[in-house]
Amino acid sequence: MSVPGPAASVPAPPAGPSPFVGLTDRPVAEHVAVFEAEHDRLQRELATIDQL
Repeated sequence: MSVPGPAASVPAPPAGPSPFVGLTDRPVAEHVAVFEAEHDRLQRELATIDQL
């Protein structure tokens, strides 16, 4: 049986305000770009999960 090493650090949430702040005030046509950008960011973060 192996002894686990120190706990891996957890990535910090993205700096700055949520990309969804004020989304309801923006035209619906702009919503897609906001959601796609957040989806891309989440994919990048999840791609690093094996490095923990």
